[in-house]
Amino acid sequence: MDTELSDLENRLEQLIGLYTSGKSEVRSLRERVAALEADNRRLAEKLTFATEKLESLLDRLPEA
Repeated sequence: MDTELSDLENRLEQLIGLYTSGKSEVRSLRERVAALEADNRRLAEKLTFATEKLESLLDRLPEA
């Protein structure tokens, strides 16, 4: 009986450890996703600005 309880306790400790590390990994991944989304927004803004600037320059070119 003691060995069964000890085994159960060990398995429960492993499960708690896996849960804790999984929870930490999820938090880390959420932070990474947020940072990548912010980078994506920043790059999209830069691309929009560059596109507008290029269109403006093209509009100023004389017709051939």
